[in-house]
Amino acid sequence: MAKRQQKTERIYVKVASEFDSTGYMLPTSITWADGRTFPIEKVRDFRPAGTADNGFSGDCFTVLIQGQEKHLFFERIDQRFTGRLGRWFVERTTQ
Repeated sequence: MAKRQQKTERIYVKVASEFDSTGYMLPTSITWADGRTFPIEKVRDFRPAGTADNGFSGDCFTVLIQGQEKHLFFERIDQRFTGRLGRWFVERTTQ
C-alpha cells in the first residue's frame, strides 16, 4: 500500500509581540481567525528558518502554549514594502 504524502499548509495568525531594547522580538500571544486568543507561556527556542531551497525568509520560534510545544513562524516581507515587516503563521499538516 502506498504511503500518502503529508503536506503542510500555512495558517496565518495574529500575534501580539514585544520588542526589547536590543530589538529582539518576543511573541506573547496568538489570536486565531475566530477570535480565540492563547497566551504564549514561554519561548523555548528561536532560530532562522529560511533556506535557499524553500524560498522562505524568516524565523521559527518554539513556544509553549497550554503546556504544549508549538512552532510559530515569522515570515519576513520584502523590504520594499514599507510599514510591513512580516506576518506570522503556524503550519497545519494535511494529507
